[in-house]
Amino acid sequence: MADALYDARRIGKSIPPLSATYGLADPVAAYGVQDINTGRWVAEGRRIVGRKIGLTSKAVQQQLGVSEPDYGMLWGDLAYKDGDEISVKPFLQPRIEAEIAFVMESEIRSPDATLTELMSAIGYALASVEIVDSAIADWKITLADTIADNASAGGFALGTNPRKICDVDLKLCGMLMSRNGVHASLGVGAACLGHPLVAALWLARKMAEVGRPLEAGDIVLSGALGPMVSVAAGDYFTVEIQGFSPFGVSFVA
Repeated sequence: MADALYDARRIGKSIPPLSATYGLADPVAAYGVQDINTGRWVAEGRRIVGRKIGLTSKAVQQQLGVSEPDYGMLWGDLAYKDGDEISVKPFLQPRIEAEIAFVMESEIRSPDATLTELMSAIGYALASVEIVDSAIADWKITLADTIADNASAGGFALGTNPRKICDVDLKLCGMLMSRNGVHASLGVGAACLGHPLVAALWLARKMAEVGRPLEAGDIVLSGALGPMVSVAAGDYFTVEIQGFSPFGVSFVA
């Protein structure tokens, strides 16, 4: 199953769901598939720069029949910033969603970490977008499919206006994302497990539990603030999250 996903990304061709082809259903087994390819990519020289949280929407959790989020790795070769032109070539079926990103100032090594400890460990927050992507054809994913496929992680882009978390209302901050000048996604911080810091705490504890603790400098994408939007070459996205400066990225062939 790991080979099938790896080859899909290498040659740029999506595959049928692993859940249908191989009967993959167990989340633990799916994380095992993810881990195989994580190790393979690290051995090839790719660098992990952080983690992403998926399934932070209660509605999506109910749709997939799960009660907690999932996680995947963020890779340095697919990291972008405000103003970048992003090639669609590395992605199979890209979509985009606006999120709050946290940059860690110190490590979190306890699976029982408290919210206070997490807040002390965060250096600052940034507006961000995640480029979600799936190697599974037509996005026909189950929970196991998305976990195995690195939680459907693609790339990400960060804004350049860092803010201390005490200076922004992360729960009530409004989000507006526009595509080519037309409003495309609307949301709020509370859409992310009730509060982006609650999502980040889940991730910090889970990463400590599985032996991949968050370290100083790691980037955490804390989950979508609103609906994801499809991406095509020629699209320009502007992201406005209350408390942060607007930023934008464009996609090219």
